[in-house]
Amino acid sequence: MTDRGKLAEKVRRALATDGLSDKMWASTSRSRGNRARAVQELGIDVGAMKESVRGLKARAMSDPDLPRKFAEKVEGNGGHVFFAKDGAEAIDYVAGLAKAHGAEVLAKSKSLTSEEIDFDHALEARGVRCVETDLGELIVQMAHERPVHLVMPAAHKSVADVASLVSQSLGKEVPEDPDAILKEVRAYLRPVFLSAKVGVTGANAGIAETGTVVIETNEGNGRLVSAAPDVHVVLIGTEKIVNSWEDAAEVVSAAALSATGQLTTVYVSAFTARSPMGGRSAGRELHVVILDNGRSKMKADGRYAGALDCIRCGACMNVCPTYSVVGGHTFGHIYPGPIGIPWTANVHGVDNAAFSDLCISCGLCKEACPADIDIPMMIAEVKQELVDLHGQPRANRFFAGSETLARLASATAPLSNWSLKPRAARLAMEKVFGVDRRRTLPAFSRRRLRSRLRGVDGGDGSSGKVVYFPDVYADYNDPELGVKAVKMLAALGYEVKVPKLKWSGMPYISYGEVRKAAKVAAYNVKALAGYVQDGYEVVSTEPTAAYMLRDAYLTLAPGEGSRLVAAHSHPFFEFVEPGLGRLNLAPSRGAGAELGFHIPCHDRALTGGGPAVRFLTAAGYKVDIVETGTCCGMGGTFGMKSGTMGYDLSNAVGERLFDLFRGSRCGLACTESSVCAAQIHDGTGLQVLHPLHLVDFSKR
Repeated sequence: MTDRGKLAEKVRRALATDGLSDKMWASTSRSRGNRARAVQELGIDVGAMKESVRGLKARAMSDPDLPRKFAEKVEGNGGHVFFAKDGAEAIDYVAGLAKAHGAEVLAKSKSLTSEEIDFDHALEARGVRCVETDLGELIVQMAHERPVHLVMPAAHKSVADVASLVSQSLGKEVPEDPDAILKEVRAYLRPVFLSAKVGVTGANAGIAETGTVVIETNEGNGRLVSAAPDVHVVLIGTEKIVNSWEDAAEVVSAAALSATGQLTTVYVSAFTARSPMGGRSAGRELHVVILDNGRSKMKADGRYAGALDCIRCGACMNVCPTYSVVGGHTFGHIYPGPIGIPWTANVHGVDNAAFSDLCISCGLCKEACPADIDIPMMIAEVKQELVDLHGQPRANRFFAGSETLARLASATAPLSNWSLKPRAARLAMEKVFGVDRRRTLPAFSRRRLRSRLRGVDGGDGSSGKVVYFPDVYADYNDPELGVKAVKMLAALGYEVKVPKLKWSGMPYISYGEVRKAAKVAAYNVKALAGYVQDGYEVVSTEPTAAYMLRDAYLTLAPGEGSRLVAAHSHPFFEFVEPGLGRLNLAPSRGAGAELGFHIPCHDRALTGGGPAVRFLTAAGYKVDIVETGTCCGMGGTFGMKSGTMGYDLSNAVGERLFDLFRGSRCGLACTESSVCAAQIHDGTGLQVLHPLHLVDFSKR
């Protein structure tokens, strides 16, 4: 079975595992909600936080001598430092320490770096037992599993699951009660803390200016593991080393806020030198193992260097739609979740990162990341590597060519539309191209947008000049949407042009054809930069197109042209909002009608849906934002693919959103995204329209 076949089977098992999705959703949605509340209540400027974290990490990464400076300070404080080029060297060093100190048991605090190198199992193979003292880590250790989440290792376990595991491990019946479980775990761990000769921790930061190690925990176990044993061993990746205390404080605050919505974790501990215990200082040692294990390679590779900015908060997992359904044992290798894809590819090999196929390119991971890491583009690069090695699956190849397919289907419409309706035709499409027969496909228009604009008022230019970027949907599927957009822009006094451009190219990113996406970006940037230089702004009604113009093209086609285009590109409703007072807006579906509005993923980072909602409200609608806090599950064309790795997983993601729409009082749904509209319609049966199709307008 191929790696992709194995992944599909793992997804099938995850979807069939009773309660798994509910447990994962409960954990991730709680973290999302806590973060959102904290940001609002504390008035945190998320953009400023991202800029600050990104800046301090950039300063640290730009200094190749920083690990050495940190090491010199540690040694100056009486500690010992070992530079390990890989996991084997790190494990050998710690095993040697354990042997030298006669330690048969190591007390261990939560350490993702140790998970990366399979530390526990390697030590146990040498006769040294590692006892995890973080509750979540202990639970997965008892279950003989790996952590399912960077911050919440046992997010996939219920109280009943934990009670059963603890009962089996301790050989006594433990009630399904959190307090009872904690009482038994404390009793089990207390002698471990008191008798262990060696304690092992990870580190959230290493401070180069003083040689200080900072660790965060919510349970206090890190302090006991680092303080009680005679020997404290710190495993730290080179990327965790920062310049100053101020930088470390910023990392600590951003990680806590992004992970769980806390201002800081409960216990933030800093160690600069080994302190006496019970009046005794003899024999008390601090050993810091600084691990490379592929980090130098990542730093040298411009595609993946940004992954080293990760502060291990897990925020990307909390918003990832497919991860929240299948969990980290399916969406992961050792490092789970979106950021786990580039880390796995670089540290454990690209074939182990085949779970990248579970990324549906919603872009929410970048929006949530406190370091503003371009995780989506890194994932696309990993997918490109896998395509280069193993080829492109037929369904991915079919949908990656969506623009060509749309052009052919439009040229042969209405015959193409009719031919796609019979059951036999849909079955054939499923078998040959991998298009799920259950999915409603969009109709194609014989007359494309530019032909429909002949004779339409292009505007007098009194307010300025605009290029309208229709992308595929408003060009081939619903050109009347494009016509309405152009008419509104003209009514607002803009001179409007719709030049010949390529599509936005997002499916190329989704399916790991980055080089093709770069060619599209370069073409569009060259064309649009000329217009911008002539005083035009660029506007699109498709959120994904606006996202590509403002964000992705900066990476795909770097240079002055893409920066210029990004600075002058706008989502449609954000652009027209200041001038709406010059229009008479009226609902086309009846005054006071209730609309259920869904915010598309790519618009969350751009406008948060606010301008479209205000547009509809100004037209007389009562708008109810219907949201789960993550993607609807369609993921562009991901949900159109057949079977487990498409339609089934897409619907599993979307089911909670469907339930919210069904439970609302809204008889009509609305979204700016064409693919979100298809997903919500198929999942609920509701008619789903673009805001422009719900509003009539005229000049005042």
